Amino acid sequence: MKKAFLALSALTLCMAAGTALAKDYKELRFGVDPSYAPFESKAADGSLVGFDIDLGNAICAELKAKCTWVESDFDGTIPGLKANKFDGVISSMTVTPAREKVIDFSDELFSGPTALVFKKGTGLDATPESLKGKKVGYEQGTIQEAYAKAVLDKAGVTTQAYANQDQVYADLISGRLDASIQDMLQAELGFLKTPQGAEYEVSKPVDSELLPAKTAIGIKKGNKELQALLNKGIKALHDDGTYATIQKKHFGDLNLYSGK
Repeated sequence: MKKAFLALSALTLCMAAGTALAKDYKELRFGVDPSYAPFESKAADGSLVGFDIDLGNAICAELKAKCTWVESDFDGTIPGLKANKFDGVISSMTVTPAREKVIDFSDELFSGPTALVFKKGTGLDATPESLKGKKVGYEQGTIQEAYAKAVLDKAGVTTQAYANQDQVYADLISGRLDASIQDMLQAELGFLKTPQGAEYEVSKPVDSELLPAKTAIGIKKGNKELQALLNKGIKALHDDGTYATIQKKHFGDLNLYSGK
């Protein structure tokens, strides 16, 4: 009986220690693809900047945890999350049914539609019919890739995958692409406002159930403790006005939060 009691006591202590360890996030490692300004990109000095970066750092501050950013191509973020390379993904990741099968998500960070970018005066628009016979680029691993394969390819559009958004724009500028498809705000504020984007325009939002708008923090499947912790941090940002301050810094009076 004594041995059984000691064994049970040891097991209880181990379980308690494990539970405390699981809840004790002194550091939060976030995976990010810094090629998606104004949400996440690199400044001239190599530092990470953007709306998502500021939100992530603010969440860490609220939770009194150190923020560590781990760079990755976007299509490597979910595999990296599953391999424990980081605790969460903050990289304009849209919540989709397919992703929800393999990872969990926090509450909403922001929402935004998808649109196409093409040169002014081309006569192109957001419809697949308009793009028939044209070449459209997208960042691999994104919801835009799923749309391109399911809709554009079948409509006679030639589509091309790229490792990151910077590569997409590089081929658009060089003329190897007729259009690119990405988040609408990213195109408007991260490309059109650059000298290279001056001759381009953004289409109306692309209407498709394959292109949901809500983005959130990706979390390893089943990590309910971290999910609750991050949701607590997100709520705190809204409650104390930090979210509104960060949003105004990047987008002025535009509201990206749907509250869903």
